Amino acid sequence: MRKPDFDNLLAVMNREKPSRPTLFEFFLNEPLYEKLTGIKLDASSSDLDRKRRTMLAYEKAGYDYVTLLTGFRFDMPQKDQLDTKSLNDSPVIYDRSSFEAYDWKSPEDFDYSVIDLLGKELPGGMKFIGYGPCGVMENLVAMVGFDNLCFMLADDPELVCDITDAIGSRLVAHYKILGQFDSVGAMISNDDCGFKTQPMISPDDMRRYIIPWHREIVRTIHEAGRPAILHSCGDLSELMDDIIDDIGFEAKHSFEDCIERVEDAYERWGDRIAILGGIDVDFICRQSPEAVRKRSLEMLERAEERGGYALGSGNSIPEYVPDEGYLAMISAALER
Repeated sequence: MRKPDFDNLLAVMNREKPSRPTLFEFFLNEPLYEKLTGIKLDASSSDLDRKRRTMLAYEKAGYDYVTLLTGFRFDMPQKDQLDTKSLNDSPVIYDRSSFEAYDWKSPEDFDYSVIDLLGKELPGGMKFIGYGPCGVMENLVAMVGFDNLCFMLADDPELVCDITDAIGSRLVAHYKILGQFDSVGAMISNDDCGFKTQPMISPDDMRRYIIPWHREIVRTIHEAGRPAILHSCGDLSELMDDIIDDIGFEAKHSFEDCIERVEDAYERWGDRIAILGGIDVDFICRQSPEAVRKRSLEMLERAEERGGYALGSGNSIPEYVPDEGYLAMISAALER
């Protein structure tokens, strides 16, 4: 097991060459956490125990950090999710009255003490990467419903603006709190903003409602002296200049072969923003471990001289990803 060194990931986010191949993953999955650590948890296990096991799993797998969600959450109805979920399921805001009736809690009212508790147990060289309870777009869609949002953009744009302001201002406050902890080394603004072929709403509407709050989130992260990572699914090619030059993210995560292969994204954007992950989840699932390892090695070799790349999946490691494929991918970095 190699020793963690968060400076490697910082080098990647600065578009520099790390001292060794570096891994990045947003999250793994419960069975894999158990397999990596040998620790089995059950329904009676505390949230602290689960976060502690995740931290150990990331260390054992060779990461220089562990992602962490704690503190503020938006109140949402419990939604059933099996293989997928509807973007129109259970909206809570549909007009001005329901917006004003919604219980808009403040991040300052939530408990962030787990960061200090677990920070005392962080393995030497590791840091937390804090993230949010989804982002501006995802929470907007969850609260309003996607179809309703499309009508609202035409019928009541002022209400859309008020909802996004209420969401965005609270996310800014959340990241400001995260920045007060020395153990938090970077932050992710996790906000799925695109479909397979385009942003979820028009680029002009993205620039009117969503991007200004991403700009504020990144400004807050930078004021805390931390780099900012964008995790967003979907085709955001029309917005990459905004993401890089206007908002100022240091790194972009989430790539899909059917949108743009990570190899191509690295050549297209890698001199302007760090590229994280990108080995397509479908590829890891369908191809042999040998093919996964080969592609991972080739991606590391592509970035060897220029830097600015950390190896990982295109999105995350859900339970349906074969362990053999995941382990083949990370072995490309761990054995170099």
